[in-house]
Amino acid sequence: MAGNTHGTLFRVTTFGESHGPALGCVVDGCPAGLVLDAADIQRDLDRRRPGATALGTTRKESDQVEVLSGLFDGRTLGTPLCLLVRNQDAVSRQYVPMRGLYRPSHADFTTDMKYGHRDWRGGGRSSARETVGRVAAGAVARKLLQVYGVEVIAWVDSVGQVDCTTVDPLSVTAAEVDRFEVRCPDEIAAAAMEKTIVAARKERDTVGGTITCVARGVPAGLGQPVFDKLEAALAAAMLSLPACKGFESGSGFRGATQYGSVHNDPFAVDKRGKVITTKNDSGGIQGGISNGMPIVIRAAFKPVATHFLPQTTVTVAPHTPVEFQATGRHDPCVLPRAVPIVEAMMCLVLIDHLLRSMVDKVDQPRYPSPHD
Repeated sequence: MAGNTHGTLFRVTTFGESHGPALGCVVDGCPAGLVLDAADIQRDLDRRRPGATALGTTRKESDQVEVLSGLFDGRTLGTPLCLLVRNQDAVSRQYVPMRGLYRPSHADFTTDMKYGHRDWRGGGRSSARETVGRVAAGAVARKLLQVYGVEVIAWVDSVGQVDCTTVDPLSVTAAEVDRFEVRCPDEIAAAAMEKTIVAARKERDTVGGTITCVARGVPAGLGQPVFDKLEAALAAAMLSLPACKGFESGSGFRGATQYGSVHNDPFAVDKRGKVITTKNDSGGIQGGISNGMPIVIRAAFKPVATHFLPQTTVTVAPHTPVEFQATGRHDPCVLPRAVPIVEAMMCLVLIDHLLRSMVDKVDQPRYPSPHD
């Protein structure tokens, strides 16, 4: 199966299935000497693990990371980092009644058409459980980005029909995001979102929404023009996530309704003599290259495909129409646990492009380090 590796210099390969013995990743390309501890990785894994919030699945996983290689005496060796998380609470018998049919809007049918064989236990490789490896790798990328002064924060900005437009990407903090289980930093919107998710669960249904993510402190000059623009890389990263169906950068689709005289971001010089823009409809990216302003993106997630109402489908062979009701343990809304996953993918894209930018020109300066 191809398509399991992300990145050019900071390369991440994830492995494992939802109901297999373990999942994880191999990170190849992390520079030597990065101060790193398992606790740095565990912090992000704890934010996405099943059972971490009452708004999510009842599956309980500790998701304790095991660092198998690439780390010694608290610093990376420059060799591949292998990060492992063992499954502890998979209940495969819940999927036995559905093994002979194709669940609507899942990867069951398409996987069968592509490979002729699939792991029907919890969706196998197509399950959102696969993102354990992404988040573990993203935590390493986050730690490395911090060396260069880059901070990445995401939050839920809509659930169903409930929107939050009060969050300032320039000032929002991780503590504010995690203050509420739904991971929306606005108290009023958070309460309404949680109510919407609880109502969907009671109705045996699911609900979708959107997540906004900001990266602050990103230097100008990241991104490869034409086919590997920074926002194209970010779009590919976000749309590779389970249930993600939409992506916006900066003003996104709203910009399509504006005139250029309104949309353009005027340049100016700040008190330190640095070139800035006086607003940020570009979302920190122009011509596919970062301009030094905060990078702001938005990702849309569909309702979780597994709801518990009657629905129609067809059996595997022969293809006979049937009605069924799903069983198992599933999130009524993916958004709260998707926040650290979106952050992870932003971190992975940024660190890969930052490392690549260091060889873009002969006189390329080394980005400042707190140790300088």
